[in-house]
Amino acid sequence: MAVQVGILGATGAVGQRFIQLLDDHPTFEIAALTASESSAGKTYREAAKWRVETQIPDDVAEMEVGATTPDDVSDDVDLLFSSLPSSVAEEVEPQFLEEGYVISSNSSNDRMADDVPLTIPEINADHLGLIEVQRDNRGWDGALIKNPNCSTITMVPTLAALDQFGLERVDVTTLQAVSGAGYSGVTSMEIIDNAIPHIGGEEPKMETESRKLLGGFDGSELSMHDSTVNASCNRIPTLDGHLESVFVDLAEEPSPEEAREAMRAFPGVDLPSAPDQLIHVFGDDEPERPQPRLDRSRADGMQISAGGVQSTSSGLKYNCLAHNTIRGAAGASLLNGELLVEEGWI
Repeated sequence: MAVQVGILGATGAVGQRFIQLLDDHPTFEIAALTASESSAGKTYREAAKWRVETQIPDDVAEMEVGATTPDDVSDDVDLLFSSLPSSVAEEVEPQFLEEGYVISSNSSNDRMADDVPLTIPEINADHLGLIEVQRDNRGWDGALIKNPNCSTITMVPTLAALDQFGLERVDVTTLQAVSGAGYSGVTSMEIIDNAIPHIGGEEPKMETESRKLLGGFDGSELSMHDSTVNASCNRIPTLDGHLESVFVDLAEEPSPEEAREAMRAFPGVDLPSAPDQLIHVFGDDEPERPQPRLDRSRADGMQISAGGVQSTSSGLKYNCLAHNTIRGAAGASLLNGELLVEEGWI
């Protein structure tokens, strides 16, 4: 029997990715779409200015869009995916949670809350145990789970693979695609023939979310990973795909080939949207890879790519890449939703 799902903020860029990824999904069936009051009552085709490269699924195109309130979403919906702006989500998500809905959210609010799982299924699925803590703390029957920021999720799988060598310090410089700012987030006059060495709020997210994702969970409380993370975030004129240059200090001294093998061997998860191999690693014969245009769509945009692994005086340096609106946003929430089903929370 299909799991009925709804999308909060369905007309935006990430909401459109949700619809693309949920088309013909083996487990989930779209049963509700919400957006702003100005879109409520329209068909999805009328309400959304569709910008994804595939066509709107016919059945979704004719669905009526509701307002983003619990009264506009059927009780039959088992799971909500949230792509709301964080300023809206922090007000709206608790309303749904108090009514008993389970939410897999891409919005940035509450990611660092002590009782909210911030989850990448391949990295820290056990953090879902925080749901019970969350329910006790907040007195609701619903459950809120978050996926990390698009730049964080690009890097953290590679860090998790290298943590066996004693991860102590991370320095990262990002080259982030314009789609990460939304369709109207960066104007052409700002970004063409240019690079912008600042993305508001991005660096603190990478520096804190990474340590939470890699931290431990003892069944009742999270502990942050004890590494230090420093980030410098930059916007460049690529459409999709965040490329990141990472420097790691390690307690041990693995060779570049040992590091590459650790990334290749890092286990994936058996979920419908997960790639068979989490990290694709380029050898030292391809030092120019990964590249956004060539590698962002590996495994339908759900795989992390890494390459250029070299030794430094205190550890390693390498590059990594992920599709920011798929693996870094809608696809990450989708995987978390699949994990919630697999682990029996839905």
